[in-house]
Amino acid sequence: MFVSYKWLKDYVDLSGITAEELAEKITRSGIEVEGVDVLNDGISGVVIGHVLEKEQHPDADKLNKCLVDIGREEPVQIICGAPNVDKGQKVAVATVGAVLPGNFKIKKAKLRGEESNGMICSLQELGVEGKLVPKEYAEGIFVFPGDVQPGADALEQLNLDDEVLELGLTPNRSDALSMLGVAYEVAAILDREVILPEISYETESGKASDYISVNIEAKEANPHYTAAVIRNVTIAPSPLWMQTRLMAAGIRPHNNVVDITNYVLLEYGQPLHAFDYDRFGSKEVVIRMAHKGETLLTLDDKERELKEDQLVITNGKVPVALAGVMGGADSEVKADTVNVLLESAYFDGQTVRRASKDHGLRSEASSRFEKGVAPERVEDAARRAVQLMVQYAGGEAAEGFAEEKHHQPEPKTILISEEKVNSVLGMDITKAEITDILVRLGFTVKEQNGELAVTVPTRRGDITLQEDIVEEVARLYGYDNIPSTLPLFRSTPGKLTDYQAKRRKVRKFLEGAGLLQAITYSLTSREKAVQFALKETEMTRLSLPMSEERSVLRQSLLPHLLEVLKHNLSRQMDQAAVYETGSVFLTREAEEQPLEKEHLAGAVTGPWENHAWQGEKKPLDFFVVKGILDGLFLELGLAERVEYKQAKKEGLHPGRTAEIYADGKLAGIVGQLHPTVQKEMDLAETYVFELELEDLLKEETAEIQYSVIPRFPSITRDIALVADKEVPAGEILSAIKQAGGKLLKEAAIFDLYEGERMEEGKKSVAFSMIYLDPERTLTDEEVTKTHDKVLKAVSEQFGAVLRG
Repeated sequence: MFVSYKWLKDYVDLSGITAEELAEKITRSGIEVEGVDVLNDGISGVVIGHVLEKEQHPDADKLNKCLVDIGREEPVQIICGAPNVDKGQKVAVATVGAVLPGNFKIKKAKLRGEESNGMICSLQELGVEGKLVPKEYAEGIFVFPGDVQPGADALEQLNLDDEVLELGLTPNRSDALSMLGVAYEVAAILDREVILPEISYETESGKASDYISVNIEAKEANPHYTAAVIRNVTIAPSPLWMQTRLMAAGIRPHNNVVDITNYVLLEYGQPLHAFDYDRFGSKEVVIRMAHKGETLLTLDDKERELKEDQLVITNGKVPVALAGVMGGADSEVKADTVNVLLESAYFDGQTVRRASKDHGLRSEASSRFEKGVAPERVEDAARRAVQLMVQYAGGEAAEGFAEEKHHQPEPKTILISEEKVNSVLGMDITKAEITDILVRLGFTVKEQNGELAVTVPTRRGDITLQEDIVEEVARLYGYDNIPSTLPLFRSTPGKLTDYQAKRRKVRKFLEGAGLLQAITYSLTSREKAVQFALKETEMTRLSLPMSEERSVLRQSLLPHLLEVLKHNLSRQMDQAAVYETGSVFLTREAEEQPLEKEHLAGAVTGPWENHAWQGEKKPLDFFVVKGILDGLFLELGLAERVEYKQAKKEGLHPGRTAEIYADGKLAGIVGQLHPTVQKEMDLAETYVFELELEDLLKEETAEIQYSVIPRFPSITRDIALVADKEVPAGEILSAIKQAGGKLLKEAAIFDLYEGERMEEGKKSVAFSMIYLDPERTLTDEEVTKTHDKVLKAVSEQFGAVLRG
């Protein structure tokens, strides 16, 4: 909701308080002011000019030489290229030395040899959005009404010396979707009176019911409908002050009749619609649900097929408007309209919302009906609009209204005690202070058996419970005045759970290793949902997805991380390394919520190190990513319980992929993206990993135990074993460690050879082994005995022999 500060002054005395100060007070009272827009910020030196003469530029077909009176002793010459500039117009002139939006300074200039002393401005050049400019001035300069004086401040005449507060309203505060609603709020905050518009107008001898009748068939969807008739109107532009107020609120001016309906919508929060009475098609308004197969050509010139659950306004035969959403093109007010049929009604919010959603039409009117309008304002708003049409369109108002009403909303009364308010807030607010706050809000308060009987006006439909009354008291009393207290009971200092602490350790380690954290959507497409999934299940589909790209819950984090890499590389980055901790969703039995499990995934591409000064380049490979994971497992105390096994997985390189097992259970996967996938995504060589983080972090790990530095020397033995190529080197290493017993402290692979001198189908793998006893010095005989066990074990299990 955009609130004009100057317009608000019509309803509340704002003397002594600036727009910024008011914004702060409104925010502190519970409605967030998202910003204050100073409309003339950075603009100066713009006055009203009177075009005395206009002739074509002698050397330019599209330029005009204008003599303009700007309120000084002598008129000035200005060269103007606007197609609609003409003699006799009153226009906005940026004088020499003026500043326009974007710090654009106006200087004396020569255009094709002719001197120009200023600039005749369009509204867009003065900072007004193009979509808000009246259509007749959208392609040229703005022309003022003839009653303005040359030399006067043009910004003041255009209401651009105003400030606009943008309110971020929550759905329950629909009462603040109007200037009067905001006025009630501001008056309560400042403890001042609300000044309501005075409504009075003369009527002709005829009654509205003589011209039109109202028949409501859908009484639940439309319990109240009011119709007024205004005859002999003259369609013309609305007054400049009204146009500028509409533009400040984000609405484009059209003509006086349409602008008045929009103005009253903003003023009262009650949507109105004006029909051309002579084009309406009958003297009867019938409000009913649409019939199957009916169509309506709406104001946007689109033919819409109506549904049976949509409320329509008809002339007794065919629909002329989609109730609360948009009028029909056949009965709209046009330049030749003479007689106006004015609608003011109360429509059911759910019905309007359904129709608005079905047709993709969301308007200022529909948004207010959806959130709820004040039922008592239906007639007040209609009277206000009739008054303005009589005043500014020269209309003659028929007496009264033609209406049908099937509800009589009664204000809600809530009983609440002083003790209840203070017990909830932990404060000591007196009954008199509570009463004063509620009366300032426009509520009626009476004492009843020691409690307060609070009668809430129907405009505040959000107040239904005692707690709502407490909230109103708290926000107007001031949240800052609520005392800070410490708990009186025993409390335990907050801390991270073991799981949270481990997860934080994971993030810290990966960021220390050079990976950046990413956060991606849990929703994805059907094609990506199961890509790279560790455990593939049935997909969990949304019943009402935003789009097909966000219609299924993911089973792997990797597809979206690859999109992150692609996004970064397409912006001239040659390297990217990201990780994410997030949930995947695995389907269980039908009708059950999916199982949500936290995973960890990472994706790395580009050179791993590139130090140009040292001439060092380190390409990314499988062992870089495996090394990161090894370090992570070591950090979590799981290094001894994890093993890698060669694997094949769709989308990953068949020779550079491994499954990760923890205590024999599948815990993740690591590998290179398949070359075809890399090519499709326009990625360089890319490595990825994904772990079942939740399972790994729940694993119990032993406390860290330290051992003394050995006092006795160790013995190192290196061996090269020849084995079949199909035998995984990791399995041989595991067998060596198991056979080595207590004396074998470390074993590692340090070389692999598959050259010409090796028998076909064989490979040579070299291992380095360290034997140590911390209590004594080992003898060669003891080491040889253990070493022979190792050789025997690998020979029996894998047929591996020492390389000759």
